[in-house]
Amino acid sequence: MHELSLAIDMVAQLEKALSDDDSAIEQIHLLVGVISGVEIDSFKFAFPAAAHGTRAKDAELVIEQVPMVVKCRACGRETRPGKPAAICGKCASIDVEIISGREFVVKSMEVS
Repeated sequence: MHELSLAIDMVAQLEKALSDDDSAIEQIHLLVGVISGVEIDSFKFAFPAAAHGTRAKDAELVIEQVPMVVKCRACGRETRPGKPAAICGKCASIDVEIISGREFVVKSMEVS
């Protein structure tokens, strides 16, 4: 389950970002793309184990799922195709650039 290793690494990075005081992480806001390979339910399940004994142990996860958006090189349009097909939603070309949907980003964290 790679979600556990992602959660462990994320908690470690967030703790490094904190000062050495006794701050606790209250909320963690994440952006997770639909084609990122991260199963959100599995990540939520793994998070408490990853956060155990850390300043994130009581943190609430707020996860925003980011849709896949492609830019067509043929017609120039940006569309949101159905997952997992990366094709232009306007002209059906497969010559597209994926511009969002692969994210796994900590958008922000709230500390006390």
